Amino acid sequence: MSAPSKMVLLIVEDDEVLLRALYILFHKSKYTIASATDGAMAVQMAQRLKPNLILLDLLLPKINGFEVLRIVKSDPALKETPVIILSNLGSAEDVERAKAGGAIDYFIKANTDLSVLENKIKQVLEIKTQS
Repeated sequence: MSAPSKMVLLIVEDDEVLLRALYILFHKSKYTIASATDGAMAVQMAQRLKPNLILLDLLLPKINGFEVLRIVKSDPALKETPVIILSNLGSAEDVERAKAGGAIDYFIKANTDLSVLENKIKQVLEIKTQS
């Protein structure tokens, strides 16, 4: 079952190589891809685009990912938007802080096969379209 082409995925990542890899991965999955390379841009794009899912790095210029998560989850128009963290921060405290802030899942970049991440995002978006 493929995702509908109207699904908007906002990828927030400041590493251009990883951002390009994620773009290629999800673009072939027929998602509309928007990207932001810093936290301030991420907040603006989320508020403007109302994405179906946000893939969020935590170590970002301008506004860190924890703050982006807080802003998104406090915005009535965005609070139901699923947020998945993809970060190099891997301590139990960071994972707990992100989940307590409203992230639905947490992936550590160094330990994550992109196909596993892709499957998780497809699963979340399929559930979202059925509700």
